[in-house]
Order: sequence, then structure tokens, then C-alpha cells
Amino acid sequence: MDAVPADPSAAAAPPEDGEATPHLILDGYSGPLHHLLTLARAQKINLGEISLVALVEQLTAALQQAPATTPPGRKGDWVVMAAWLVQLRSLLLLPADATGRQDAAAEADRLRVRLAGLQEMQALAGWLERRPQRGRDVFARGRPELFGVAAEAGQAIDVVEFLWAGMALFDDAGAPDAAPVCWPPLHPELYPVAEARARILHRLADLPDGGPLAALLPETAGAPRSALRRRSAWSSTLIASLELARQGDVVLAQDADFQPIHVARA
Repeated sequence: MDAVPADPSAAAAPPEDGEATPHLILDGYSGPLHHLLTLARAQKINLGEISLVALVEQLTAALQQAPATTPPGRKGDWVVMAAWLVQLRSLLLLPADATGRQDAAAEADRLRVRLAGLQEMQALAGWLERRPQRGRDVFARGRPELFGVAAEAGQAIDVVEFLWAGMALFDDAGAPDAAPVCWPPLHPELYPVAEARARILHRLADLPDGGPLAALLPETAGAPRSALRRRSAWSSTLIASLELARQGDVVLAQDADFQPIHVARA
């Protein structure tokens, strides 16, 4: 039998007691998969007589026919065992020249690294499978209790007494001679319509052909004096122009919607 190198430390571990592997029927061997791998690592079987096609087909059938309760980690172990058999079988096909052997050895190293990564992923999958799953082992609930936290009631406040105490601060019974404080209302600075009407007539006296409505605004309409003052100037000028147009003193024209309004004497 041809000798094949093996890496027993990195190969898939044999199954535990009670964990069966697929039964294979190949040329020169009939038995479980893990036993075939053990014989191949010990060089006690001629791997040259093993058909890789039959090995892969029987392993695929075993994976498809496996019970639903079979853990994914166990199926992954079967795939790793078959991969090691394929690697050991492929070593018999290495070329005899040194360059070919080096390339084949490098490819074998890359395969070994990938198989080691597969074993790590299988270990991680097994760890995740053993963790309790929500909806099966543990279940959701509401907000947990706050153990060790005491919610003590604070000082109660009588709202009525608080209002009476607040009103007492503004009680002027103790100072009868004090004059009552009068707060005058705030009058916003607006632009009157009468002033806007007079300015329109005054400006149109200097503009025989008239002009846009914006040219009839007061001088302070464009200054950053007050936003309310500017809006008041626009609205008062527009109202005054409409009133003059109703009286027949001016004529309003507009080329299209949302275009400037042209104001001219009638």
C-alpha cells in the first residue's frame, strides 16, 4: 500500500459514544465513515481503491436522509471527515517532480487552513446551538422588577394653599397710599392706510407713467427696522391702491399671475 502523509492532530475527532456516522459501502471497505478515516490515518487501507465519487454520493445521501433531530454540528463533522479522506486520497495523485510536489504541498496547506477554519465555525455553531433560544427555552415578558429600589412618596403640596400664598404676595392692603400700577397696552408700530394713500398720490405726481407697487412704499419699508413694520407697509399700500382704484383715481395692471402690480394715474 502506498504511504500517505496524515495530520492526526488536525483531523476531525472521532465521534462520541452513541454518535453514529454514515455507513459506507465502497470498493474494498464497508463500514462507518469515522472508522474509514481512522484506517486511512493509520495507513491500514489502500486509499487508491476508494472511489471518491461513490464516497461523495453516499455522504450526500446520508446528509439528505438524516433525521430532523440530527444537530447541524454532527453533520458538519461528517463533511470534515469526508474532506480529510479526499485530501489523503488526493495526495496519492501528487506528481513525482519536486516543483509539482511543492505546488501540491502548498495547495494542501491552503486546504488544511480552510478545514481548520471549518472546524472553528462548527465549534461556534455548536456553541450557538447549546445556548437557550428565545421562544423555545426562554420567553419574553414585561419590564423586570426593580429590586432594592424603594419608591417613597414625596412631600404633598396643597395647591389651594399655594395659590392663596401666591396671591398674598400681590396683596396691596398693607399700603393703602400706594398708587395702583397701570400697565399701558403695547401699540405696535404700524403703517396707517391713510398715510399710504397720501404717499401713493404724492409719488404718482412725480411718475407720469406710474410705477410698480414696490416703488410706492415708504422709505423705511426696506430698512431692517421691524419685520411687522415692513409687512404693515406692504399691506397698507396695497389696500390704499385698491381703494384709490375703486374711487377711479388710479389704474392697477398686472401682466400675469404673481407679477408686480403696476400703479398709474387714471
